[in-house]
Amino acid sequence: MDARRLVGIHAERVTDVSSRDFPGHYPDEDHSWNLKKFRKNLTVQVRRVSQRSIDFDLVGVDASIANAFRRIIIAEVPTICIEHVYVYNNTSVIVDEILAQRIGLIPLNIDPKKMEMKEADDESTDRNTMVFELALECTRKKDAPKDTTDPALLYENHELLSGHLVWTPAGEQNEVFRDKPPAPTNPNIVIAKLRPGQGIQMTLHAVKGFGKDHAKFNPAATASYRLLPHITIKKPIPVHLAEKFQKCFSPGVIRVDPRTKAVSVDEENKRRDTVSREVLRHPEFDGYVELSRVRDFFLFNIESESAYLPQELLPEAISVFRGKLSSIRRAAQALLEAPADEDVVMGDS
Repeated sequence: MDARRLVGIHAERVTDVSSRDFPGHYPDEDHSWNLKKFRKNLTVQVRRVSQRSIDFDLVGVDASIANAFRRIIIAEVPTICIEHVYVYNNTSVIVDEILAQRIGLIPLNIDPKKMEMKEADDESTDRNTMVFELALECTRKKDAPKDTTDPALLYENHELLSGHLVWTPAGEQNEVFRDKPPAPTNPNIVIAKLRPGQGIQMTLHAVKGFGKDHAKFNPAATASYRLLPHITIKKPIPVHLAEKFQKCFSPGVIRVDPRTKAVSVDEENKRRDTVSREVLRHPEFDGYVELSRVRDFFLFNIESESAYLPQELLPEAISVFRGKLSSIRRAAQALLEAPADEDVVMGDS
């Protein structure tokens, strides 16, 4: 491992945080940006993927790029959420404003690519608005056991769930969304609890939006990364301290030979380590181990809570990022072409 790629982790400080691979820092070395070299060093490897989350490695980029992808996923990848709530009846214990806020946070399975943005002055159409109806009334079961206190046995419709949202298609929506009718991604989200005599009737309008405008439009429950841990054992660990040394790290990171008690780092499992620095608290291990992280090796974890599959979120973020780069290129070109005594005004596009 090239020492220049490592961020030093010490007992009370962190060293070599900033990268120095830029032109002019190292004498007689050319560190100008090179596309061929960048392609050679860039690696994206999926480590685990499930229905709702993905772990992948992004290697060979600066922290500013990795963080840009993370922030774009959270704030600028569009989703569809309920924005307008029209309340006709609400006799539950939850007031209208709180109920509307809870309903707005329900993730929907609607593909944002099939809908247009609705601006403040635009009229609602079948291309920019999705309509849902929500109607439920709680009643007492006539044949309920007399000795039970279970609401499920005593009442009908004692819980208002996300699955009670009913899509009302308009215009061409039946044809456009024929393969995947709009609905909540999870039908079992509890919105409110009802008792006999309480009921709710609402019309809901869902629109396209971004997480930077409201957190409900965030397509990911979490989008985070951390740097790959790097552990160097500088000299053999004494046999009688082997197990104590092993317990200073996350399970599976350190191997201890059952016969010889030789200590080694599991290269595959070292990514599990949290770099808690526990080993640095013990004076008996002073000088035996060196902790660090790899500056350009990012371990990403993304949990999707929207219509996107988890493996689709990074490509969507890259697409948004490319759009930003195109805007910068157009602005730079306009500056070059504009007369020296005129200001350049860029539009929203």
